[in-house]
Amino acid sequence: MLTTSTRPGALGPAVGRWLIDAITPRAAQLGAELVPVALSDLGLPFLDEEEHPSSGVYRNDHTRRWSEIVDAADGFIVLTPEYNFGMPATLKNALDYLSREWAWKPMGFVSYGNTSAGTRSVQHAKQVVTTLRLVPLGATVAIRIGDATENGRLRPDAGRDRAGVRLLDELVRVAQALRPMREPLRAGVVAGPVPGSYARQLTPDDAAEVTVLQRASWVDEAIVNDTLAIPPLHESLEEVADWLAAWQTTGVWRDGRLLGMVRVRRDGADLHLGRLAVVPDLRGQGVGRWLLRAAEAAAPPDVRRIVLFTGAKSLRNIDLYRSEGYVTVPAAGTGGITSLAKELSAT
Repeated sequence: MLTTSTRPGALGPAVGRWLIDAITPRAAQLGAELVPVALSDLGLPFLDEEEHPSSGVYRNDHTRRWSEIVDAADGFIVLTPEYNFGMPATLKNALDYLSREWAWKPMGFVSYGNTSAGTRSVQHAKQVVTTLRLVPLGATVAIRIGDATENGRLRPDAGRDRAGVRLLDELVRVAQALRPMREPLRAGVVAGPVPGSYARQLTPDDAAEVTVLQRASWVDEAIVNDTLAIPPLHESLEEVADWLAAWQTTGVWRDGRLLGMVRVRRDGADLHLGRLAVVPDLRGQGVGRWLLRAAEAAAPPDVRRIVLFTGAKSLRNIDLYRSEGYVTVPAAGTGGITSLAKELSAT
């Protein structure tokens, strides 16, 4: 929630207090965190970076702080007055500082003013924010100062409260819908093996998608190996979240869909690799091999061996691993399971 006016005695803080009171209960229901930010507290001078914002190269501490705040957000509610039929220069300046950090995030507006209740400021801002690939919402709240204020505070107004909640509801829905567009821009994301895909580390928040992938991927393994005693077919969301917290897991995504994954965990000089899975409709297109090689490339330099297991009758899997240099090794107490290992060159 961004309060944009920096003018002494501005109404913005009062509007902000009203909005927090009005939408905090709904935010808790939606699992949304409200983070109030006032441009007056940031001390952003007029744009003073030498490089273009699209470069992401920032030499000033104030720019880096602003970048971190915007990058961490999934959406914005902007509280804006109207100055001379337009948005405040402070808002335009704050927008101009950054580029990638804004992309594919929704922005809603609460405006306030006299004749037009600040709506011309919102129309002016929408022309700018769409250029930054922000997505302005249709839901807005417009406050006519003369009708809504008394002694510097906003009068109670149940209708305005409901409008604030509707604005939050739309912001959260659109933020969730745009998430697949934002993710390829995040730090630590790399291009994936198929067009339009990208890879990133999975977290317990991805447990639902991982559960779906596991159940889709291991049905064939159950049939081939004539057993349903395969953990990925039975794990609950909580169990999946638990192992995602304990293992380093890489996932390949496209358009919000988890296409494949692999997990690794170190045990002494060995790196244990498992849960290599690819959605059935993309098998044979190199996704599994790409994930396997990515996991190997990320192995710590002092790891000497990578160890994995697969079903004894999973001939397709075994052929893949052998083609990548893995050999069968003895494994005690693992009936119906084949253990394979790959020795790594010492550095």
